[in-house]
Amino acid sequence: MRASKLLPSLLALAVLGSLPATATAQQQPRNPCTDPDRRNLLCPDLRMKVPYDLSLDYVAKPGRVVLRAASSLDNVGIGPAELFGRRTSRYGMRMRQRIYRRAGGRTSIRTRGKLYFTFIEGQGRYWKFRRGIYYQLWRINSRGQRTRLVRRSAKTDTCLRDLGRTRPSLSESPPRRIYPACSQNPGQRFETIGTSVGWSDIYPASYPRQWIDVTGLSGCFAFREIADPTNVVFESKEGNNASSRIVRLPYRGHSRGCRKTGRLDPARAPRAGLPIEP
Repeated sequence: MRASKLLPSLLALAVLGSLPATATAQQQPRNPCTDPDRRNLLCPDLRMKVPYDLSLDYVAKPGRVVLRAASSLDNVGIGPAELFGRRTSRYGMRMRQRIYRRAGGRTSIRTRGKLYFTFIEGQGRYWKFRRGIYYQLWRINSRGQRTRLVRRSAKTDTCLRDLGRTRPSLSESPPRRIYPACSQNPGQRFETIGTSVGWSDIYPASYPRQWIDVTGLSGCFAFREIADPTNVVFESKEGNNASSRIVRLPYRGHSRGCRKTGRLDPARAPRAGLPIEP
């Protein structure tokens, strides 16, 4: 009797094990921007400018000390980073990426990314790229190598927009803004956001959540900013999305006494095992 009762369960497990991975979990499609025929595509390349305009803030989080920094997410590729969202829930949209072709037209590919109707203190809600940017604070050793993630910011969402034309020399950079500020329309069913070639999505240090709590920390650290940390945007180069600035805490406006080496932020920044916020 026991064997007969176990048989249906064993059969179910066998069937489940034979299903393709896409049937049990959504996977990121293969990156067309790294395929052999990529020459036909105008792909983006996202990079983060080194964190700048650092300053301490004693008001943003009562009883705590936070270190603010400005950020600039730059598109230095040959095509726009264009994301298209379709409403699936009250605050969420499923995301596709549009990649343009050299000969005209475009292709649209579904990704694991999402757009989210994010609340910003004092401003209301915006449709933003969910988990599109991370700010992290890493402890470094005497050789300037990152050893341990100690703090992270509350901010993980970003708009993707054409706020400033920072690299007008790039041949594919449009002279005028293509992607405006993110929509605040709660009834929006579809939304397109993006950053054009040679343009940047910039957030000043004074922007809400543009900080990391540094209360009680002392020593040498790397203030690290990462674009597309979960790797859901297809790019021509996937390993250059992070930048770091060395800081000494308590912060006094300099990093004297902290060693700076090229190994701190290598050209191919590590992605595997990157901590994911809830």
